[in-house]
Amino acid sequence: MSFQKNTGPNAWPSIAGLMSEELMTDGAAKIGILGAPMTKGCVTPSDYHLAPEKFRASLKRISTYDLETATDLADLTIKDYGDCDVSTLSPKDGFSPIKSAFSKLTQTHDLSALIGGHNGITRAGVHALDPSLEKVGLLTLDAHFDLRSTENGLMNGNPVTALLEDGLPGHHIAQIGLAPFANTAQMHRTALHAGIHVYALSDCATHGTGKIIEAALKTLNRTCETIYVDFDIDVIDRAQSPGAPGGRNGGFSAAEFWRATRQIGAHPKVRAVDLTEFDPALDVSDITALISGRWFAELLVGYKSR
Repeated sequence: MSFQKNTGPNAWPSIAGLMSEELMTDGAAKIGILGAPMTKGCVTPSDYHLAPEKFRASLKRISTYDLETATDLADLTIKDYGDCDVSTLSPKDGFSPIKSAFSKLTQTHDLSALIGGHNGITRAGVHALDPSLEKVGLLTLDAHFDLRSTENGLMNGNPVTALLEDGLPGHHIAQIGLAPFANTAQMHRTALHAGIHVYALSDCATHGTGKIIEAALKTLNRTCETIYVDFDIDVIDRAQSPGAPGGRNGGFSAAEFWRATRQIGAHPKVRAVDLTEFDPALDVSDITALISGRWFAELLVGYKSR
């Protein structure tokens, strides 16, 4: 999908207008995006493959101008690499295609975004940023640990387990927004035993989400050269984000999610991110689609402030 910038007197300068699929000199675009419409291997069968297209469409309705901070994103250029052909593939079979395609972005751009699809894409995204897994950190905004067993194969409920088994050090992982009654005692024990930095929703409520994110980024900054962030949209309160099948009541507000995104996007070591667990088939009046579009705008504002 390619968009043209609108520069007339009554122009609506949208985020979509910053995107191009045309060939560019390496480094000409500081940001790159790749769709990863994976839907097979879900805990709950869903239509995640529809999300990248719906996400791109939502960007037409998101202005480049942030009124509150007088920040204009109109001078940014984004390279859109289209979608990786993984809509019919499982997390196991889709791993190599996503890793191969996304690594080209991470080697070329300051900031690369992988648009899911479900959380099964996260493992490939982390490997694309650092195949050795020795220097990369993983930050997740997620209601779930994603620490289900891999005994019966890879799925959207176990990418963090798979990464630990691949060799990612547990102390290189920080998880924020974990919800009560949405995880198991075994997952919690696994996380603590592995050295994962665990921050529940209650920690965010008590100390402030901004403070929690600041602490997590500071911790990862000490041990990692680069950071990958998984923005699982089910961290948002289900009432505010109906297109997230795994969402629970009492999660982040949409505004809290956006503030967190801007804060994270401003960190210089954040080089790659993903947006996962958005099912357009369950959305109502484009509520979650517009959350995803605003998420990207907030990410760009954070990036621009570096």
